[in-house]
Amino acid sequence: MSSRYPLFDRSRLLVKPLAERVHDLPLSRWLALEDETPEFTHPDLAAVAARLGKAREAGAARILMMGAHVLRAGVNRHLVDLMERGLVTHIAMNGAGAIHDYELARIGATTESVARYIRSGEFGLWTETGELNEWIVEAAGLGRGLGEHIGERILQSDFPHKDLSVYAHAYRLGVPVTVHCGIGYDILHEHPNCDGAALGAASYTDFLIFARAVEGLEGGVMLSFGSAIMAPEVYLKALAMARNVAHQEGRVIRNFTTAVFDMVPIGGDIHSELPKTDPGYYFRPHKTILVRTVADGGASYYFCGDHRATLPALRRVATGANSGEAS
Repeated sequence: MSSRYPLFDRSRLLVKPLAERVHDLPLSRWLALEDETPEFTHPDLAAVAARLGKAREAGAARILMMGAHVLRAGVNRHLVDLMERGLVTHIAMNGAGAIHDYELARIGATTESVARYIRSGEFGLWTETGELNEWIVEAAGLGRGLGEHIGERILQSDFPHKDLSVYAHAYRLGVPVTVHCGIGYDILHEHPNCDGAALGAASYTDFLIFARAVEGLEGGVMLSFGSAIMAPEVYLKALAMARNVAHQEGRVIRNFTTAVFDMVPIGGDIHSELPKTDPGYYFRPHKTILVRTVADGGASYYFCGDHRATLPALRRVATGANSGEAS
């Protein structure tokens, strides 16, 4: 049976080529490893870096979850370097992260002005970006997650800037990148070729890949960069699943480290929940990642700053780059 309610007819949409779009972020935005970055220092960076090193030695999970604007900060090469050094063994993003990575690899630019294009109804409706919907159908048909399939397709493409693709490098290195989509969240969902069933199947496969990675978090590290909703919510459900199985098997997943990097100031003690009368209570990275899920043995840290500063700073400390040493 079909819906009793009328549906939007996507065949009426006008989809334009990316060549007609004004891009907010050109190739020059992306940093080389040796480029100077905004200054960021924090006494706890060394502690998190040390815990990453210990997790690597122990073979425990080193997970990095992130919002798409972390890529827009221009730190792709820093993310790739962390993977290459074995300091990150899993990256989780939202759907927008896949879009920015794809556009950057394909045309060397990404991001459009919402204020400009929402007025004309052109926002998000760009032909080349819609190719990702075809890849999503392929991924679902193969029983793959989005991140794995997108990474392979970009790596095998002739895209001129695929050297900047986090997905392509992750596939090359065998590091899972998982894409955690919400239906209606991304510009891909506007396109006539979007297949909601395929999107759900491939993204759910990625969730199960992520949950399997969380099973290895005992003694490990989970980093969250700039994700107020996806990271804490996906991590919370995956941790519940992993602990459910661990308890049945006589294991624990409680001695691990979490660190949140964001731009939202947290008032009071970061290791305690704020009262519900405080609007900060609803900042999920605080109560979920920094408090509730590490309450029985873990450690947590918070770093407030721009991602263009904080992620390179963590990399420098973790790799000894300040002194020219390799970790």
